[in-house]
Amino acid sequence: AGAKVIHMVDLDGAKSGSRVNAAIVKEVAEQSGMRIEMGGGIRSMETVESYLSIGIGRVILGTAAVKDPDFLKAALETYGEKIAVGVDLKDGLVAIKGWTETADLTAFDFFRQMESLGVKTVICTDISRDGAMEGTNRGLYRELSEKFSIDLIASGGVSNLEDVKALAAMGLHGAIIGKAYYIGAIDLRQAVEAAK
Repeated sequence: AGAKVIHMVDLDGAKSGSRVNAAIVKEVAEQSGMRIEMGGGIRSMETVESYLSIGIGRVILGTAAVKDPDFLKAALETYGEKIAVGVDLKDGLVAIKGWTETADLTAFDFFRQMESLGVKTVICTDISRDGAMEGTNRGLYRELSEKFSIDLIASGGVSNLEDVKALAAMGLHGAIIGKAYYIGAIDLRQAVEAAK
């Protein structure tokens, strides 16, 4: 359908902190010919290295980026743009540990910190919209994209072609399409075309 990047999350790994689905991820990397960004339970340099060594293009640090800034700094120093940060937002606050806790950190404070550390790419999920098929939080993404010079990728609630067009018009770096693709609400070929 013309997509260039696959966004993958090891949900088992997010719970256990180990690379539960590494064999499948490796197979997709080898056979798809696409750039893969991988998240879920990446909490050590060893895990970062192992994913990058099997051909993953970019790894996403989530809770670890909030809870362990030294790890984030080390990963950025070593791998630069191959490191992205994934942040989940709930009511304007950063949510961690699989959405079960909110850190005492606003979205804007978090983005400010990421920018000062030199993070290039942030994948931002508005939990309230994720999987709800109610449209994406355009106001949030507009505000974040205007305030920060980070490559912002919208995630959560990208439900239709209008969402894709609106996010592209804002100049966002990208959008992650999940449920809307699986249930046929978005034609991927059209979405890729609209995002160009």
